Amino acid sequence: MSVAPATSADPRQPAREPNDLGRFFLERVNAGDLDGLVALYEPDAVLEFPPGIVVVGHEQIRRVYSELLAARPRLEPGVQAPALAHGDLALTSTRLTDGGATAEIARRQADGTWLWAVDQPTVR
Repeated sequence: MSVAPATSADPRQPAREPNDLGRFFLERVNAGDLDGLVALYEPDAVLEFPPGIVVVGHEQIRRVYSELLAARPRLEPGVQAPALAHGDLALTSTRLTDGGATAEIARRQADGTWLWAVDQPTVR
């Protein structure tokens, strides 16, 4: 499967590998790119953020990240583990600089790109 390159109308690169998602997340948070953050998720993805609060779908994910970006956070890269993939699913995770960790399930899309289906960005 081939992936079309990003156009000048949308300069965001699609995730060609599961671990691209973590890198893109960091870049987009630090750039304040709300639309770009939401685009990392499947339309009916599940996100637990803040801890204990579960949201489903782009609209709710957008609300969560809108609040996060309002604080203008500057995130530092953690240590990303190699993705554990099987078929069209992959487990991605990152050890954060504060000692916490993330855990996500990514799914390969019909065009060969990857999106998160489940995201738990705060695992203690």
